[in-house]
Amino acid sequence: MNLTELNRIATAMVAPGKGILAADESSGTIKKRFDAIGVESTETNRRDYREMLFRAKEAMSQYISGVILYDETIWQDAADGTPLIKLIEQSGAIPGIKVDEGTQALPMCPGELVTVGLDKLAERLKRYYERGARFAKWRAVIDIGSGTDGRGIPSMTAISVNAHALARYAALCQAALIVPIVEPEVLMDGDHDIDRCYEVTSRVLNKTFQELRVQRVALEGMVLKPNMVVPGKKCPKQASVEEVAEKTIRLLKACVPAAVPGIAFLSGGQSDEEATAHLNAMHKLGPLPCPLPWGLTFSYGRALQAAPQKAWSGRPENVTAAQNAFSHRARMNGLASKGEWQSSLEKKAA
Repeated sequence: MNLTELNRIATAMVAPGKGILAADESSGTIKKRFDAIGVESTETNRRDYREMLFRAKEAMSQYISGVILYDETIWQDAADGTPLIKLIEQSGAIPGIKVDEGTQALPMCPGELVTVGLDKLAERLKRYYERGARFAKWRAVIDIGSGTDGRGIPSMTAISVNAHALARYAALCQAALIVPIVEPEVLMDGDHDIDRCYEVTSRVLNKTFQELRVQRVALEGMVLKPNMVVPGKKCPKQASVEEVAEKTIRLLKACVPAAVPGIAFLSGGQSDEEATAHLNAMHKLGPLPCPLPWGLTFSYGRALQAAPQKAWSGRPENVTAAQNAFSHRARMNGLASKGEWQSSLEKKAA
């Protein structure tokens, strides 16, 4: 393991004013996105869409530090024969790869899931590194139960097995000279309030870092991709932007070691502007009670892509408009990652 190189890459991934584009939707997920805009999810259409994003020069060169790819995408060539991964490299961004293989039901824990994909991961990482990937992503999914029937969710079993898998994945990545993005996502789908999210996320992060230490993962050579502390979508009382920012920062300071180079938030179902506003507000809190020890930025998928997908709608004549929409969202989040975003900028763009 070359920790100096891993740290260099991890630090570049969370550089001020830049963030990570999550373009790693599975075939099933991108089909749903394409269905919504009336586009058939063929390999060529998926290639054309992602090529359009990677050729958006303003966004990719100024606001995107890295791109998470799906297995299909990392092996694809652009229409002119250029490997898509080369387009990312030419923009100055770092190519990455999603390596988990989805989830399966967790035995003896009804309603809970465990992420799979550790089998033969070492061999896959070697191939991805040779292709040009320099970081990877593994997503663990933690649900919060709704109503009286869901009080036991998440169980400590679900938290433990997912944290253990995250740590094993991270150790394998570092052995392959690939920076691991560690993504323990507490979902916002339920009716829980913001304090319940805080409590569950605290348990998840604490267990995850405990397992990372057991697996001897070098914290200086990883990036954390957590959820923000938000109430569930079905909660009757939604939180203000300021409350989300304050509680998220308080939680991170309590749970995330200073050795971690950076934190890149997932959007987790928030709207485009909500995800931007929350990130911006965290940087506006000020150095209380002390300055943040790690870089704080974004690793968004839908919150960066919803607007360009709608603008594109599968039509070649819409490529420029779609790239402009992507560049706008990337710029807004780049500003938010420095605490320089203002809602008036969104209105001007509209």
